[in-house]
Amino acid sequence: MLCTRLPTYAQNRPGPNVIYIYADDLGYGELGCYGQQKISTPHLDQMAAEGMRFTQHYAGAPVCAPSRCMLLTGRHPGHSYIRGNYELGGFADSLEGGQMPLPEGTFTLGHLMKKAGYTTAVVGKWGLGMINTTGHPLRQGFDYFYGLLDQKQAHNYYPTHLWENERWDTLRNPAFTVHRRIDPAKAIDADFEAFKGKDYAPEKMTEKAMAFMEKNRSKPFFLYLAYPLPHLALQAPDSWVQPYIGKFDEKPYYGQNGYAPAKYPLSTYAAMITGLDAQVGRIMEKLKQLGLDDNTLVCFSSDNGATFTGGVHRAFFNSNGPLRGGKMEVFEGGIRVPLIVRWKGKVQAGSTSNFPSTQYDILATLAGLIGQKAPPNDGITLLPELLHYRGLPPRHEYLYFEYPENGGQLAVRMDNWKGVKLQVRQQPENPWMLFDLDKDAGETTDISAQYPYIIKRFNEIVQREHTQSHIREWEFVKPKFDVKQINK
Repeated sequence: MLCTRLPTYAQNRPGPNVIYIYADDLGYGELGCYGQQKISTPHLDQMAAEGMRFTQHYAGAPVCAPSRCMLLTGRHPGHSYIRGNYELGGFADSLEGGQMPLPEGTFTLGHLMKKAGYTTAVVGKWGLGMINTTGHPLRQGFDYFYGLLDQKQAHNYYPTHLWENERWDTLRNPAFTVHRRIDPAKAIDADFEAFKGKDYAPEKMTEKAMAFMEKNRSKPFFLYLAYPLPHLALQAPDSWVQPYIGKFDEKPYYGQNGYAPAKYPLSTYAAMITGLDAQVGRIMEKLKQLGLDDNTLVCFSSDNGATFTGGVHRAFFNSNGPLRGGKMEVFEGGIRVPLIVRWKGKVQAGSTSNFPSTQYDILATLAGLIGQKAPPNDGITLLPELLHYRGLPPRHEYLYFEYPENGGQLAVRMDNWKGVKLQVRQQPENPWMLFDLDKDAGETTDISAQYPYIIKRFNEIVQREHTQSHIREWEFVKPKFDVKQINK
């Protein structure tokens, strides 16, 4: 992929602290500053007012683990080691096995920042390797970890434990099965209360993140703060939910489509997003208390679009705004996500960027910020856009997406053109759909028949950018075997 490098920002100067905050399954339209009307997000709206809001920013994939891998390694989906949610183990504590781990020798954002003398931490949801694997955060460039190693454990906001480094941190929550239905004909309040505990995981994460900031206030730090909110299950403290009760016409959710039941599903989902916003507010306030507000670059984004099951009603909240699709889809609603960047006095307050960018640009961006040479990657630096460098900024010739799950999907964005190809695993000759995003951001009208030369270009890009995966389940673009043997 063609990309251009610019001179680094940090020339014999210490770089700023960096906090990258990652939401989970937060849709493009679920923040007030991105058009949300029913859910309150005052702190993130304020962050956008004090920084830059990107309108055309993309996650690497439409699901969790690959997006996290691509963010951390700067690789796009055709080159990334992790390309899907490859689950290991089970939901019970005794079966906690995590996901496919990052391999030994991976170069991550953690390694990059440590090269420049930063102290590094991951707080929140990891999903790229358990303890005793090569993918554990402490083996991937991070000095400290607190949170959820296994994505399946993240389905429950009242888990029995979180992990601190490689130590089990017991929480004051009983063990229960979060994927359990209750009988609508017999349900009472106590049935819904059974899915709650005393220690709410995101609040514990915020406390640990602030402690890390305070401990390292006198030296540069990098904090990757990956909240599980607002991913299912629908669980939030009563004090978060109560302000929304009565605002929506809602009926109880009994767990019939997976995840925990919720007496007030719409109110709970809204509360989870407002609660996420409140945690960001706590982090921003802590920066001010520590005197670090002027010297900290803070980013906020999401790993993919809003989900579609488990009691979530994304149409009611217009969760993905005007965009088509959502989680597990390479339509815009699955991969276009918010990005807010705030650096007081450096990034212009109240600015908006329509620059097409992606999360695998973050490695190249931070490398330039701290004066380090980036390893080979698929990104470009966003510093010219953020800091208003003079001259022509680097641009992506195109953005490439492949997703092996949900039938096998491909997407390419080239200027205003967006191509989407579905069900590639079973039907590799399926035609491309083509959309003009300038005129049709909702991808409603396929105009592929009018532009055969663009479709030809998309096929050439796939041939150039796809590299063979290390497991059969992810190899659907140019397989050397019968794809019908793979049950996906």
